[in-house]
Amino acid sequence: MIVVKTREEIELMREAALVVSKTLGEVAKAVKPGVTTLELDKIAEECIRDQGAVPGFLGLYDFPNTLCMSPNSQVVHGIPNNTPLVEGDIISIDCGAIKNEFYGDHAYTFAVGEIDAETKKLLQVTKESLYVGIKELKVGNRVGDVGFAIQKYCEDHGYSVVRELVGHGLGRVMHEDPEMPNYGKRGRGKKFIEGMVVAIEPMINMGTRRIKQHRDGWTITTQDGKPSAHFEHDVAILDGKPEILSTFAYIYEALGIVSDEEDAFRQKALVL
Repeated sequence: MIVVKTREEIELMREAALVVSKTLGEVAKAVKPGVTTLELDKIAEECIRDQGAVPGFLGLYDFPNTLCMSPNSQVVHGIPNNTPLVEGDIISIDCGAIKNEFYGDHAYTFAVGEIDAETKKLLQVTKESLYVGIKELKVGNRVGDVGFAIQKYCEDHGYSVVRELVGHGLGRVMHEDPEMPNYGKRGRGKKFIEGMVVAIEPMINMGTRRIKQHRDGWTITTQDGKPSAHFEHDVAILDGKPEILSTFAYIYEALGIVSDEEDAFRQKALVL
């Protein structure tokens, strides 16, 4: 059952989402060759707590850390460790936080130093597909409309879409209805309604869409060892249209990137 939020609740969820956004911005400053994912995890936990929030992943389903850290061929759910990042790596950093009794949850895939052109294109297309999907999140459309749009965009660029892992509704619990696959058929699935909030998160592979789970019970990698990219936003439906609650602006500020990609999905200007 879809849990509809009031406008007041959506504003509380925006605060939770922005805790994650600011945290990813702080982490972005430290993503470089030589840093370990455990060091980044510590930065994130401190940043979340400094904002009066609680790490949303720590202990969730017994996950041991604040961040899911998934480099290179890892798709999602990687566990932070003491292995240093190296030049040319990519790393998906997925972060969650609880504030106002609501979850924020979103992700960004970072380049570590300079990366090759082929991998850079994978990141670009995956992030673009996120916004292609968000455009379809409006009253009257259905889950399949978002999934179809993301799938077509990525497959048209020669990439594959992970099937086993999907986005989800978001609220007072991390995973609510509806599930939000990154593939599908137009006009299929649950209908979107005013006041719903979802996490849309394309997980896109350079090679095969097939994945495998490691013995730790968490880490997911591509079967062929090729890179995977992952980007995620929290999005509400307000006045029938998509309203992004999270932002990559803090990441972009840290990395010196100029972008207006989110402007079309925000009713009022974001103030950093």
